[in-house]
Amino acid sequence: MLNMYEIAIPPLKRALSNLATILKIGEEHADAKKIEHAVFLNARLFPDMYPLIRQVQIATDMSKGAAARLAGLEVPKFEDNETSFADLHARIAKTIAFIDTINPAQLEGSESREVTITVRKVDLKFTGQDYLLKWANPNVYFHVTTAYNILRHNGVELGKPDFLGPRT
Repeated sequence: MLNMYEIAIPPLKRALSNLATILKIGEEHADAKKIEHAVFLNARLFPDMYPLIRQVQIATDMSKGAAARLAGLEVPKFEDNETSFADLHARIAKTIAFIDTINPAQLEGSESREVTITVRKVDLKFTGQDYLLKWANPNVYFHVTTAYNILRHNGVELGKPDFLGPRT
């Protein structure tokens, strides 16, 4: 039987690790084609969408937020001041390092824990399980997918295996 730790922590870490790989491929492509990194880092799929940098920030925010809230901890605050691929890699590494501090016992019973988040000044209330499965995970996957799509749209040779990561 799956528990909250198994359905939260490994998938969040995997999504972030795969995002790091996607960014590395994008950076290498920019270098090989002599494209300024800022072109990719500030690229958007559409003018009203966030650029690549913000997609990574939100994916990491959602991931650390989910881990912390489900464990009953305060969500770590990160400055949103990344301007380079190196900065984004550091942010992902810092997020994974935080997630690695969570142990299975901290998530015991979290499926029924009340989780409240505020979005645009509106409080959204969830059970822990609904928060993870209906809010946090979909948001992480959306922003990782959008980061992938921004790079792919800009000519970076990425494929589905890059998004899914190694089979483990």
